[in-house]
Amino acid sequence: MSGRDESIETIQRELTAFARRARHKASQMHPDLSLVMYSMLDLLTERGGCRAADLAAYFMLDKSTVSRQVRALEQLGYVSREVDPEDHRGQILRPTGSGLALLREAHEMRRLAFTERFEDWTDEDMARLAGYLVRYGASE
Repeated sequence: MSGRDESIETIQRELTAFARRARHKASQMHPDLSLVMYSMLDLLTERGGCRAADLAAYFMLDKSTVSRQVRALEQLGYVSREVDPEDHRGQILRPTGSGLALLREAHEMRRLAFTERFEDWTDEDMARLAGYLVRYGASE
């Protein structure tokens, strides 16, 4: 196996492990919320709200999956629906005050975990990793 192929194998293994840890951490923060639900709530907060179809497109999920996740977030009191002012047939999903509080807590827990995990990394190493992650995310 070439050095490049070995690197790809290592990257794949490490990103898979990263995703598994993220799912596990999400379940520890709130047993009723999946990582997908946290991610949806986070995007709704970032955008100030959006339609369910926007969530489906962004996360590359089918509408029925998004519908189930949103319904669960609504039942937990983390998301509300409003009539879309641009298209009165549609609805805009927005995080509630409880949803925003949950996200603030989750962000702080993640920040502390990352701070601890990168404790012995130099500022240069951190900046390099951040740049690589941005580059990887932009390459789709």
